[in-house]
Amino acid sequence: AAVSAFSPRREFEGGGAPGFTPDGVVESDTNWFAVPNLAATYRLAPNPFVDVIGVSVYGSGGMNTDYPDAPGGAFSPGSGIFGFGPLGVNLEQALISVGFAKTVAPGVSVGVAPILARQQIKLRGLEAFGVNHPGTDISWGAGVRGGVEFAVAPNIRVGVAGNSPIWSEKFDRYSNLFAERGSFDIPASIQAGIAVGVTPDLTLLADYRRIWLGSIASIANPSNSPGPFGADNGPGFGWDDVDVLKLGVEWRTSPDLTLRAGYSYATNPISSRDVQLNILAPAVVQHHITAGFEYRLDNAWSVELAGLYAPEESVVGGELVGNPDHSIEISMYQFEATLGVKYRFGAASEAPLK
Repeated sequence: AAVSAFSPRREFEGGGAPGFTPDGVVESDTNWFAVPNLAATYRLAPNPFVDVIGVSVYGSGGMNTDYPDAPGGAFSPGSGIFGFGPLGVNLEQALISVGFAKTVAPGVSVGVAPILARQQIKLRGLEAFGVNHPGTDISWGAGVRGGVEFAVAPNIRVGVAGNSPIWSEKFDRYSNLFAERGSFDIPASIQAGIAVGVTPDLTLLADYRRIWLGSIASIANPSNSPGPFGADNGPGFGWDDVDVLKLGVEWRTSPDLTLRAGYSYATNPISSRDVQLNILAPAVVQHHITAGFEYRLDNAWSVELAGLYAPEESVVGGELVGNPDHSIEISMYQFEATLGVKYRFGAASEAPLK
């Protein structure tokens, strides 16, 4: 079980010629989010079908923005970033997964995990785009994840995994905002990785992942799409597919203490064309630096602590609604601290789960 204290710091800055959005810097007010997760695995006795069953419950979100009722721009109908008071989005995602894994041949393991997802969203301050305040809407969805791992040598493991889209119910209350009448699926992804045991106590890891954000119309349609909001060809956030490269190291310094560190680079999904609408969700960070440790208290209990820092990144563009000569710079940086505990049932000599 673990919980992360996640702090994304988001702001935008307007400048240049007068425009629809304000001049100067406006920061999002809500800066801390708690993101929990819980998982359990059980190793079955010799079984012809399944070796291990795992259950995980985890949260996503925390990119939510909460901009105050700032002075409006020169062409704005009122106060606030888009002229209708405070602006923001609250998107929460909770996912439940049940996984089944089996060693099918020496050094070859396969797994599959159905996924159930619950999404909840609430937006405000978008009356300029024809959206009133319909309140919170909830959507349920489902998908599946699967993978295979090969032990290609005693000290080298290679894995490939992927998940389908999580096909979700539409957000009916926001059918006049999100493309395809409120559609908001969670995108598919695929990844491949390698773990190399340099010594019995030192492991190096590398991982590549591709996330098909561009396949979800409500996320990927350009913000200058010709259709009205909510139509199949209506405006979206203009996000592209994302490629992620991760590098990591794990050093088991003693039977009780394991140190870990990592670095991740992701391509930026947001272009300068789409900055105005992405004031709502300025997901422009690209570099993530992490470090942490696990300490084994006794045969049953371990404690884990980790930290993350994502340096500030920004994207600059002009207004689509208003004055193209009025510049908008969206930016973000992030902190995160995670505290976790692990409890082992059964004999201490049991082989560890990877």
